[in-house]
Amino acid sequence: MNGTMHAVRGHRRGGPEELMYEVAPKPVPGPGDVLVEVRAASVTPGELGWDATWTDSFDGGGSPRLPIVPSKEVSGVVAELGHGVADFRPGEAVYGLIPFTRDGAAAEYVTVPAADLAAKPGSLDHERTAALPLAGLTAWQGLVAHAGIAPGQRVLVHGGAGGVGSFAVQVAAALGAEVAATAAARDADFVRGLGAETVIDYAGQRFEAEVKDADVVFDTVGGDTQARSWQVLRPGGVLVSVVAPSTPPDGADARAVFFVVEPDRAGLEELTALVEAGRLVPQVDRIVPLESAPGAYAALEREHRRGKIVLRVS
Repeated sequence: MNGTMHAVRGHRRGGPEELMYEVAPKPVPGPGDVLVEVRAASVTPGELGWDATWTDSFDGGGSPRLPIVPSKEVSGVVAELGHGVADFRPGEAVYGLIPFTRDGAAAEYVTVPAADLAAKPGSLDHERTAALPLAGLTAWQGLVAHAGIAPGQRVLVHGGAGGVGSFAVQVAAALGAEVAATAAARDADFVRGLGAETVIDYAGQRFEAEVKDADVVFDTVGGDTQARSWQVLRPGGVLVSVVAPSTPPDGADARAVFFVVEPDRAGLEELTALVEAGRLVPQVDRIVPLESAPGAYAALEREHRRGKIVLRVS
């Protein structure tokens, strides 16, 4: 018998009100998996609305996976290795992004494909490390893999104080870009501290009047903000969105990219290098105990935040 653990689980699809802190079976690592003893996990806006959180597919056509454990970002310690895993050892500190159609890290233990884990940054504690994988990889993949960012380029980040936006500002600046960002007025100094040379109050200013000839727009907001962003791109520029697909206006010499972040050990290792070089600092809004996870997910829906909400597990 593999034993039990404490976990936050949802037995019926819904919002934070469906999550319960309870005793659950401790998972068993399959071939290629690592059983991680979770030290910290992070929660993500919209996660409880994703089809992949509740089923085995991204498009709503899959089979239910109930009960589910949420939270796809994990930092912890290797507890056990599945068959065929040779690149980690028990007791090693690791972190990673858990595939979206698997149970997450709001639990004392979670199984993660070894290929999706990397060694934890030595300069960070587990709580700040848990704030890194999803948002950090989103920023890295959007700016590097999809936008092909280069030193000296102009980048506009929408939502520069948010979980993903705060990483996008830092990554773009670390890679040598000239960074502008939209944010609430109260967050202006915070976003400048992340590396933005220009911060635009989205409530009181029109960003298209402040930014011209951007090479890249990184969109974490969508809607009207996304639609107006085409005006600030130079010919040949790219609008990268993590919110919704977009189409360039007729006659526009620009391209659009919409993507969903993927687990990526190589990307994690690039993020770790930036962390260890002092160029990237995960932004944590608050740290709460595992049993407070339902309230943490509710806070994502109603509260203004700077950075991520992290669950301290052990």
